[in-house]
Amino acid sequence: MTLTKANIIEMIRGNLGLSRGKAEELVEVLLEIIKKKLESGDDVMISGFGKFCVKEKKERKGRNPATGDAMMLKKRRVVTFQCSGKLRDMINSSQDQP
Repeated sequence: MTLTKANIIEMIRGNLGLSRGKAEELVEVLLEIIKKKLESGDDVMISGFGKFCVKEKKERKGRNPATGDAMMLKKRRVVTFQCSGKLRDMINSSQDQP
């Protein structure tokens, strides 16, 4: 099952006893802060969760999969995620249990 923004809002609402509007505002503000930092090229590290990193991709040769024609792909920035050691351990330990 995919965790959606609406699910997160409802979980925050349930855990903190906030109104739907306040929980939604909290999530929106948090996501906006993260987006602005990434847009400016800064990394975002959330302790115990992981790190969102902005990486520069160089211009490179590529191929159009529909036509097979060669083309140049422009340089661009991408966001990657590196999971924290704590989260990785949690994921792996829950996999070991039946």
